[in-house]
Amino acid sequence: MANSRRNFIKKSGLAGMAGLSFPVAGMANSKINPMKNFKNKRPKILFFDVNETLLDLTIMKESVGKALNGKEELLPLWFTTMLQNSLVETVGNHYEDFGEIGAASLVMVAANNDIQMSLEEAKEAISPIKSLPPHPEVKEALGKLKEDGYRLISLTNSSNAAVEKQFTNAGLLDFFEERLSIEDVGKYKPHVDTYNWASRKMGVKPEEAMLIAAHGWDVAGALWAGWRAAFVSRPGQQQYPLAPEPEIAAPDLKIISEKLIALEK
Repeated sequence: MANSRRNFIKKSGLAGMAGLSFPVAGMANSKINPMKNFKNKRPKILFFDVNETLLDLTIMKESVGKALNGKEELLPLWFTTMLQNSLVETVGNHYEDFGEIGAASLVMVAANNDIQMSLEEAKEAISPIKSLPPHPEVKEALGKLKEDGYRLISLTNSSNAAVEKQFTNAGLLDFFEERLSIEDVGKYKPHVDTYNWASRKMGVKPEEAMLIAAHGWDVAGALWAGWRAAFVSRPGQQQYPLAPEPEIAAPDLKIISEKLIALEK
C-alpha cells in the first residue's frame, strides 16, 4: 500500500509538494476586484497616501543619493529595505517611528555597500522629507475634488507630527478633513487592521472607502481589506500583479480626479 501511494505521488507530479499549503475555498479568484459592482458610484471618502502619491520625493532622493556616495542605484534598495523593516515591526507586534526605520534602513544599506554612515548622518540625509513639494497637478486636483463634494482624508505610514509638518510646508493642510497616521493604530500599511481602523474611524463601511496611492503594495492592501482603490502610476511604480485590479489607474492625480468627478452622485 505504501509503495502504491509513493508511485501515485511520483507519477502525478505531487512529489515535493506535501509541505505546501493551498488556497482555501473562495480565494481562487483573488485577482478579481470584488468592488467592481460599485465602480460607477462615488465612494463616500477618498483616503490619500502621502509620500510619492501627493508629494514629490526628488529632493529627498538627491540627499540620500549624496549620502550614499553618489550611488543613486541604491535608492530602490533603501526604499524596499525600509518597507521590509516596517513590516517586520508590525509582524513582531512592535512600533517604531517611520522616520527612525528609514534612517536605520539607510545605515544598513550603506554598511552592505562599504559606506560609513552613522544613524545621525542617515537622519540628516532623509530630513528633506519634511519639506517636499507637492507634484505639479496635486493642488488643482484636490481642490476640484473637494469643490465637487468629496471628503478627503490622508492615510500615511508617517507619524502624526511628520505629516502635519509635511502638509504645512507643502500648503496642503486646507484640502483635508483629517490626517490619519498609522502611529495611532501601531500597524504599518498594508496590514488589513490599518485600513479597517481608518474606515471605522471615519464612520464608513470598507466598500464606501477608496484609497488613492502610488504604491502597488498599498493599493493591494486596501483592496484585500474590501476597499476600493485608484493607482497613481508615478514613474518607477507598478501595480502588484497578484492583487485585484484597481478600478482607476492613471499617471497623475489630475486624470484620476476627473474620473472620480465623473462618477454618479
